[in-house]
Amino acid sequence: MARLQDKYRSEVVPALKQKFGYKNIMEIPKLEKIVINMGLGDCKDNSKALELAVSELATIAGQ
Repeated sequence: MARLQDKYRSEVVPALKQKFGYKNIMEIPKLEKIVINMGLGDCKDNSKALELAVSELATIAGQ
């Protein structure tokens, strides 16, 4: 989360401030929680598919 938060503060916040003309930094939206969800309905019988889904989710999340 730290990398995403650093990127948000260094790149996204100035871009939002410029695009929407925010005068106060408190007007800019903040990141509170990031949720990654994946449906695994078809993986309950296939353990290999579950391992693949876990590895894909880890790649997406960067953890």
